Order: sequence, then C-alpha cells, then structure tokens
Amino acid sequence: MANREVKRTRKNKDGDIVALCNSSELWSTKFKSMAILEIEEKIHRYFVKVDNEEVDIHVVNDRLKGKYLRTDPNQTTNNNLYDLPDC
Repeated sequence: MANREVKRTRKNKDGDIVALCNSSELWSTKFKSMAILEIEEKIHRYFVKVDNEEVDIHVVNDRLKGKYLRTDPNQTTNNNLYDLPDC
C-alpha cells in the first residue's frame, strides 16, 4: 500500500470533494470514485498534513448522500479537505 499525501482538492459547485491532487506526484489527479475504491480495497492510503501531522482520509457511506471522502477528526474544527487549495 502506497501512502499518498493530498495537497489540493477539486470541489463541485456544492462544495463536495470530487478529486484529490498533489501536483508533484504521478498519481494526481485522482477522482473521488477511484480514490474511494483504492481506500476501501486498501490499495492506497490518502492523507493530509495538518500541523505537520498526517490525518487519514476515509470513506463515509451516507444513506442519503452516498459515499464521500472525509478526514479523521483532529484538534481543529476546520474541514481538512475542503480547506485545501483547489486543483
């Protein structure tokens, strides 16, 4: 399993994360559906760095929204993925 640091995200008009990015990596841009598959199948681990600490990205399965990406809760109340710059 490769560890992949996410430095940017692409959002749709509703603010939903639709892609994960890191321009210095060959895997970038990774669209949400493929990232979800890779996380669920434990093919790759995606994370963001918050205060120099790695925070994992997980798949959440909401019965109304479907599957989406979210980070683990940490010391900040900020949305770690949404707050990343756009890619």
